[in-house]
Amino acid sequence: MKIKFQIGGNNITILATLLLFIVLFGSGSILYEGFFSLQVFLNLFIDNAYLIIVATGLAFVIITGGIDLSVGAMVALVSTIIAFLLKQGVNPYLVIIFVLIIGVLFGFAQGFLITRFHLHPWIVTLAGMFFARGSAQLISTDNIAVNNKLFLKFSEIIIPFPGGSFLSIGAVAAIIIVVAGVYVAKFTSFGRNVYALGGNERSSLLMGLPVRRTKVMVYMLSGFCSALAGIVFTVYTLSGFAMHLLGMEMDAIAACVIGGILLTGGYGHIIGPLLGTLSTGVIQTIITFQGTLSSWWTKIVIGLLLCLFIVLQKLIVTGKFKYRSTKVSRKEEIKAEKRSSI
Repeated sequence: MKIKFQIGGNNITILATLLLFIVLFGSGSILYEGFFSLQVFLNLFIDNAYLIIVATGLAFVIITGGIDLSVGAMVALVSTIIAFLLKQGVNPYLVIIFVLIIGVLFGFAQGFLITRFHLHPWIVTLAGMFFARGSAQLISTDNIAVNNKLFLKFSEIIIPFPGGSFLSIGAVAAIIIVVAGVYVAKFTSFGRNVYALGGNERSSLLMGLPVRRTKVMVYMLSGFCSALAGIVFTVYTLSGFAMHLLGMEMDAIAACVIGGILLTGGYGHIIGPLLGTLSTGVIQTIITFQGTLSSWWTKIVIGLLLCLFIVLQKLIVTGKFKYRSTKVSRKEEIKAEKRSSI
């Protein structure tokens, strides 16, 4: 069996997203007074910290060729659980540990169903989305305010920057997650397995890579990131509500696509979702500064950008990737699957 990849210009999508961000931020700076400031830039991290965390975890799933539609519902579920338990007087540290465990177990359950029964990720995670959102509504249908001292303290912590600018603790957590994600993707065997699996699952099986375990682990990672994002979002809003962030999973997917993550798997840089999120955040900021445009223009522009970047990805795949492999018998596949079983 021979697999040959010839990749040229594998940083094109990242450079395109970075250029897009610079153009958008530069346009806003020219059009609106006060736009070009350090605090406006830092606010992109502060206001989108939870989305950056979710999109980073989701990127690993997409690179394997999968998808996770439950991320937005999981953030809402975590915020509802936190608010409800804190209202009952539960220790906040125990609550934080508890919701992180829930996120990991939720991801494990989805990954196990996908790999054990060969179910399509769209179906499993769609069911997970309904389950998480419904569970949150069973806990409470009301918006629960968070008045816990620890969470109030977290919400007030700022990291000062020159000129009176600042960064929130949630934004710092998002940056740490991105840095950790880049390290895991580039310098660990797990990261290499993720890309290999997304490039060609059959070949990964034949090479003896732990395909099933890797699949389960990326969904566990996505669940962990969603739970962490739920904590960050709760600190940001100081509330828990079952209907928080309806449709946020699509925002996370959009951030990944605009950031250069290939939806068919095997390609993309983990820093891409950060740049994608910042780009969409700039669009929202420009509309806010403009003052008269509807917020729905953000969705329209993001839709156009998605089309543009999907076309760019298609050009990269058809023009830059050359793939050739020999046929593999079903018997060989079964043997390889047994070797890679969890």
